[in-house]
Amino acid sequence: MKKIPQDPIICLSYVNTQLRDFYSSLDLLCDDLMINRDELVKKLADAVFLMTESKTDFIDHERQTNDE
Repeated sequence: MKKIPQDPIICLSYVNTQLRDFYSSLDLLCDDLMINRDELVKKLADAVFLMTESKTDFIDHERQTNDE
């Protein structure tokens, strides 16, 4: 994962912006940037972010749990 920011918070912002502006799915983003999808999801999950149902952005898992 050398083409994306390594800091989890900055990475989250970068990925969500890319998904919003340029890609219709995480799979397309990962394919285009040649990064491992599972590693990216794990990196963000380790920082307490989960992919939403629509699969077009990541959210704070703790915020989602508190909103339910």
